[in-house]
Amino acid sequence: MLPNSQSILDELHWRGLIHQSTDEQALREQLSKPTVVYAGFDPTAESLHVGSLLPLMMLRRFQQAGHQPIALVGGATGMIGDPSGKSDERQLLSKDVLAANVRGIQNQMEQFLDFTGPNAAIVVNNFDWMQNFSFLDFLRDVGKNFPINVMLTKDSVKSRLERSDSGLSYTEFSYMLLQAYDFVVLAKNQNCLLQIGGSDQWGNITAGIDLGRRMLAKHLYGLTCPLLTTSDGKKMGKTEKGAVWLSADRTSPFEFYQYFINVADADVLMTLRFLSDVSESQYRELETSVKEKPHERAAQNFLAQSITRLVHGEDKLQAVQHATKLLFGAELSALTQTQLNEIFQNVPSQEVPRERLASGLGIVDALCLANLANSKSEARRSVTEGAANVNNVKVTSPERILNESDLAGDYLILRIGKKRYGLLRFA
Repeated sequence: MLPNSQSILDELHWRGLIHQSTDEQALREQLSKPTVVYAGFDPTAESLHVGSLLPLMMLRRFQQAGHQPIALVGGATGMIGDPSGKSDERQLLSKDVLAANVRGIQNQMEQFLDFTGPNAAIVVNNFDWMQNFSFLDFLRDVGKNFPINVMLTKDSVKSRLERSDSGLSYTEFSYMLLQAYDFVVLAKNQNCLLQIGGSDQWGNITAGIDLGRRMLAKHLYGLTCPLLTTSDGKKMGKTEKGAVWLSADRTSPFEFYQYFINVADADVLMTLRFLSDVSESQYRELETSVKEKPHERAAQNFLAQSITRLVHGEDKLQAVQHATKLLFGAELSALTQTQLNEIFQNVPSQEVPRERLASGLGIVDALCLANLANSKSEARRSVTEGAANVNNVKVTSPERILNESDLAGDYLILRIGKKRYGLLRFA
């Protein structure tokens, strides 16, 4: 019996993280004992992104409650692509690319899960048990246990079949069988009894439960959480530049921090519950703050700090917080070039030849170089409207010329409004 045996489902409930589950009372009884639980991750890139944080944090919560997590990386299923929630068929990746992606994801898992101790996490790759499975053997051993009429009722299949502009290939149709068989393998070899995932995975999860009953005569469980979307229905973790990645090579720690510090009031409480380790008492205080003192942005600060610390570590968090202060209002003149380089090493910048300053660089051109304006007319308009800043000082004339005296070390900090910044480095 676990000391906090009844707490994990209760915690998931207050966080709003239970969308669907099989018999909850039976699941609650099962979770009163140490239970092996797994979630799958699609290796479409060599890094996870913000959307992957939700199932990853779910596994983390189960482990903290005394259960053993398994993170399954789909080296085999990734060769096909899950049709769930997709309107078109995915591009198929090569074996070499998939192998590299799997290695990258496995390394990232160690930041979130404990791989030591009595309930140590493990990472598995379904390519390990699928690579030597012949097509005929799979049809005979697994396919015969799948009634086609049941597969056709799954939402992930129905939604694609009902579209007139794109159907569903046999390859994608087979995905459900592969994921269901993953659950069977883990139930047989690791005594894994619970699969978790996003709400779009419910059809695949229940297919695995049914297959486990048919092939192993085992009672398996499933639980899904809501999808990570903003209040206007868009996927969270998307920016104009693309996805927000957990890898510092793809999304710098500074950009990562800025994404969460700028989460809208309408989304911040949900994001706190879903992605952070905030306690219920802390959450209630922040909930009150959002309602009564939204200008203080206490919830956004807590969110950005906790998630950046978790993903990138305390040192990177302090560095990006320092950089944020400099970019958005702090005094620059007292800092040395070495200090500026250290602070801005994680902040994306544009490198500009120093000669551009010799004859003077117009503020309008500088804003365009920093990608803060798409045209000179747009840049000029920002200046005349009083939205442009150079080194945290407002610029009001579009004729303003910048030179060496405007630099902070080798840098020029440009900003439009309160949130959009551009960093130029003169070499």
